[in-house]
Amino acid sequence: MVGDSRGRQRHSRAQTADLITDPQRRAEAEARNGLRQYDYGVRTIQEVLDRGIAFKLRVSLILGLHREALSGISQFAGNFRPAGVEIQGSKHSPPGAHLVPELVEELCDYVNDKWDETTAIHLASFVMWKLNWVHPFADGNGRTSRILSYVVMCIRVGALLPGTPTIPDQIVANRQPYFDALDAADAAFREGRADVSAMEELLEGLLAGQLAKVFEQAGGRT
Repeated sequence: MVGDSRGRQRHSRAQTADLITDPQRRAEAEARNGLRQYDYGVRTIQEVLDRGIAFKLRVSLILGLHREALSGISQFAGNFRPAGVEIQGSKHSPPGAHLVPELVEELCDYVNDKWDETTAIHLASFVMWKLNWVHPFADGNGRTSRILSYVVMCIRVGALLPGTPTIPDQIVANRQPYFDALDAADAAFREGRADVSAMEELLEGLLAGQLAKVFEQAGGRT
């Protein structure tokens, strides 16, 4: 996860195999890949909704979304990290690389088992937190968690949610509340509790902001 000027910054430090070392070229590639990753997520949503198939979160979708974000930037695009990782600016120490595949499968199992029992907001919040907690990639964890969370929310709601800026874009514009919600869930987990209520509250507000834009446009207001 990489912060911006609004809130403290966080960087993942891990063994890397970067294909682009020039900062300007990398920034340009990340911007292009961000659009590709979003399009991949939208195609996934539309395919599930158009076909009317029962959705199951698979590891392959998570890896595919990550591949779009890091394609041409890292040799680890679409692959789990091969070593440990440190998150600068966070108290959380992600689990060892050898535990990552099983933990990501557990994330998928949770979403699939709870799909009909809980809300879209809860599932999206859990995905947002847990993928960041596992931190399965050497880079691109935040980007992948945000789009995956949005994909899960849209499919669970049964619609590609209208309005802009989208929830992921709103988070990027102001990351501090997102970091705070992750920290709150991490703190609860250290105490033996699974509590993503802070993330739920954040996503509820962001969703309201996204949909409010549609309301404004429908009423001819800007």
